[in-house]
Amino acid sequence: MSNNLKMKSLGIITILGSVLVPAILVTAYAKNVTSSNVKSAALDQTAVSAKTVASNQIAVSTKTATSNKTRNSNKTTTDNMSSSCILRQEVINAEKAWGDAIVAIGKAYTNGADYKTLAAKTVDTLYAYDEGTVLFKPTKAAQEQFRLTKQEAASYFVTGVVPEDRGFAIQPWSKVRFENAGTIISCNYALTMGNYYFTNANNGKEVKVEFTFGYRKSKDGKLLIDLHHSSFPYHSVN
Repeated sequence: MSNNLKMKSLGIITILGSVLVPAILVTAYAKNVTSSNVKSAALDQTAVSAKTVASNQIAVSTKTATSNKTRNSNKTTTDNMSSSCILRQEVINAEKAWGDAIVAIGKAYTNGADYKTLAAKTVDTLYAYDEGTVLFKPTKAAQEQFRLTKQEAASYFVTGVVPEDRGFAIQPWSKVRFENAGTIISCNYALTMGNYYFTNANNGKEVKVEFTFGYRKSKDGKLLIDLHHSSFPYHSVN
């Protein structure tokens, strides 16, 4: 091979090298960039997925916590309602308190104490006149049958604003006992019906009277009378 031919061959090789080497390098770089982008995209996708899963878990946990809190709140409300509902024993205690008050007024009258103030206090503490309407129909009332005010109620027990009153509580009575025919309780309201028996302090004889009491629960949890109907048993005129 001549020197001229050799020189030409070397020139061609040099030219091809100067073209191919950069092209190869560019291709390799492009592959590296593509691979890097793919990895980066995969990492980004993994991060997004992890973030989504974490977000969903937080949402589920929050929802569960809220649901549990709501259930606990509802349970607390229900428990509070249950604890504030009237109990049968409370009705029995309220009946006893009324009977004891009638006996105490009679004793105060007999002993020359301030029985009228005691009667007024009894009406204030046992009846719901300060809470709203009270329906009171006493036993021995003919002209003014219904006592819708505190003054009229106190008058029935110890005389006062109603002319026909003779003072039921200053008979006096030594004992009052209740026999309930039945009791209806609807959480914060109670109705009871039956007979109560009054023992005459002067001769020991017992008088039977029919009653109906309605009780509401006051804000401080005390039972107050808002319905009181009292009458003697029916006797045939024949």
